[in-house]
Amino acid sequence: MKAVDLRKKYIDFFVSKKHKVIKSASLIPDNDPTCLFTTAGMHPLVPFLQGEKHPLGCRLVNVQKCIRTGDIEEVGDPVHLTFFEMLGNWSLGDYFKEEAIQFSFEFLTSPEWLNIPIRQLAVTVFAGDDDAPFDDLAYNLWHRLGIPLPRIAKLPKADNWWGPAGQTGPCGPDTEMFYWTGPGEAPETFDPKNRLWVEIWNDVFMQYNKNAEGKYEPSTQQNVDTGMGVERVTAVLQGKSSCYDTEIFQPILRKLDELRGIPAPEVRTNSERIIADHIRSSVFIIADGITPGNVDQSYVLRRLIRRAIREGRKLGIEKAFIVPVAQVVIENFCDVYSELKQNEAKIIEELHAEESQFELTLEKGSREFEKLIARVPEHVVKKVISGKNAFFLYETYGFPLELTEEMAAEKGFQVDREGFNEAFAKHQELSRKGAEQKFKGGLADSSEATAGLHTATHLLQAALRKVLGEHVEQRGSNITAERLRFDFSHNDRISQEDLDKVEQIVNEVIARKLPIDCREMTVDEAQNEGAIGLFGDRYGEKVKVYTIGDFSKEICGGPHASNTGDLVKFKILKEESSSRGVRRIKAVLIKE
Repeated sequence: MKAVDLRKKYIDFFVSKKHKVIKSASLIPDNDPTCLFTTAGMHPLVPFLQGEKHPLGCRLVNVQKCIRTGDIEEVGDPVHLTFFEMLGNWSLGDYFKEEAIQFSFEFLTSPEWLNIPIRQLAVTVFAGDDDAPFDDLAYNLWHRLGIPLPRIAKLPKADNWWGPAGQTGPCGPDTEMFYWTGPGEAPETFDPKNRLWVEIWNDVFMQYNKNAEGKYEPSTQQNVDTGMGVERVTAVLQGKSSCYDTEIFQPILRKLDELRGIPAPEVRTNSERIIADHIRSSVFIIADGITPGNVDQSYVLRRLIRRAIREGRKLGIEKAFIVPVAQVVIENFCDVYSELKQNEAKIIEELHAEESQFELTLEKGSREFEKLIARVPEHVVKKVISGKNAFFLYETYGFPLELTEEMAAEKGFQVDREGFNEAFAKHQELSRKGAEQKFKGGLADSSEATAGLHTATHLLQAALRKVLGEHVEQRGSNITAERLRFDFSHNDRISQEDLDKVEQIVNEVIARKLPIDCREMTVDEAQNEGAIGLFGDRYGEKVKVYTIGDFSKEICGGPHASNTGDLVKFKILKEESSSRGVRRIKAVLIKE
């Protein structure tokens, strides 16, 4: 079964079960400061999992674009990906465990759908602990459906529990489904540690809420959240050992072979897989409005592009190659994700510019390498480039360790690989701690302070368009209870005079105490009424449109104040570059 068939079957199945189809949200989370990227299908649905009514009802299904960077260094092996597609279905306070498990079983085993033999399946359920009891309902239901008891494993919270995403919030047990990928029929007894059993689906039952004291309380709204990875399941159903061997990646890899002037190899290398993954990820990130830069999503994008270029060098590719590979990605995925074709010119422009810029960086790094070599006296017998210096070349100029070692060998030098690994491990630990601090908060906040700052971003964008022009469009936002950060399209630094005008306009609107009206409508209706917003497809065919008097009309899904007078006073703290063609403003609300 091909990926296109898997996507269609999944959607069709859940539509037959009275689910409404919602479009994939952007890879860039809107109104959630806790994550750089959308990491799962449930991410854009947080307000609805917490009780807010969804415009399309309480049964939903979609294919969601996702980015996960936690194990980016593992990409290159046969299984890890940065960008992936997640099939998901949700019950928002409607059906619960029994129907969810029955749906999963039917989709997996029915001849009309995936037609997987029961003998090839196994499942896990939550074993129970001091916080929550053993999930006997899931255990007994799987057995009644036909899964033998030796194929149902009871596992602890570390394996079969989801959430909360932050310190507090919705959470609960899950049940995971596994497929036997080994030779012949599956063994009678399921061993979750046996890697020939591959997880293909996960049903999460959000029946608890973890409070600030760390206690698990029964949730007022019980939800179902599921996830099935398109790439992994496609590979499993095709009998492939790696998703890189499926039609999802093969055209990308064949283009790489063509650029190298070689026939398709029988076995793919780590470098080939890294290039295919990273360019595919970069195309989708740029299509959602991010450009390469030095902070947050822009930095991740730059890192992906430059790592792909470095891996190309390992394969002997000296000429520019990112753009032709990216064009294959666009062509292969634009039927599913129309934003790729719509933003093709921008994607190509940014990739070409970043590749050209990195070529210059590599030249500078080579000159720095020559300086390091020159500092070592000729009479020294054992000539070594320290691990610290090798890591400096890696971090500052993007030199992979292998490139430094190769260049060093040509000069009769060795590289302190152990010292490099120590410096690299220290860097990873600092990055991990920084990420923990940055993302230690919970899911999207809806407090009065946050609602006020969400409202302020609407006023800020409208004021920027009045002062700078209508080319200004939102490129991202990061809002906490303390401040707002707003990224928008604009090429040049903004003068202090214009910043003062923007701030003055926002405060004048606040002083007018305009009412804020919210209405639900279709995307077409919103556009016909003149609403602006980059995230109109985030929650399905219907969207929320917030109208602020005669000043602003915008599509948005976050919490808002009821009157501009609630904001009291707006203050711009800083204006700076975020990435190429994108400026950033940080601002606060002052309660006088």
